[in-house]
Amino acid sequence: MTPKRVEQTENYKMIENKLFEKKDYTEKKLPCDVYENCRFVNCNFYNSDLLNVTFRECQFESCDFSMASLKNTAMNDVLFLGCKLVGVQFDECNPFLFSVGFENCVLKLAVFYKTKLKKTRFKNCNLQETDFTEAELTEAVFDNCDLQRAIFHKTNLEKADFRTSFMYSIDPEANKIKKARFSGMGLVGLLDKYGIVID
Repeated sequence: MTPKRVEQTENYKMIENKLFEKKDYTEKKLPCDVYENCRFVNCNFYNSDLLNVTFRECQFESCDFSMASLKNTAMNDVLFLGCKLVGVQFDECNPFLFSVGFENCVLKLAVFYKTKLKKTRFKNCNLQETDFTEAELTEAVFDNCDLQRAIFHKTNLEKADFRTSFMYSIDPEANKIKKARFSGMGLVGLLDKYGIVID
């Protein structure tokens, strides 16, 4: 990573190419408005207020974002690796150029209501009770994810890939699932509402 660069004007501050490690933001706010190409490792954002902060091409590793407030937070090409994001309301993020990815993350009770997540990749994630109501998940990939009690209602799942995920319950009549991909074992998750017994 190249040396950090900080730009600052009277009301605006940006940091580029910096590593933040083992920082605790539960009591203090992030010092800048914009972070570009930064890495955050083992940082604690639990219940933090990230109002109006912008992250561009940033990576978070083993960070705790549980219950963090993301009102108007901008996330453009942001990757979460091994992070805890329990109860995070991603629907409150700034929708402009919103782009995220998740790997080995805990996203229980997270909210993606009406969020545009086209081609988003969730890999090895716990998505129990996550709310995807009215979300745009066209071509999204759910790779080995636990979707127990996750909420799909009026969700666009066209061409989404659920082949390696499990415990989901998706009503084909209440969601768009054209060309979505499911494994034979996972078909039971599309038939829950009918009370059918599959041996």
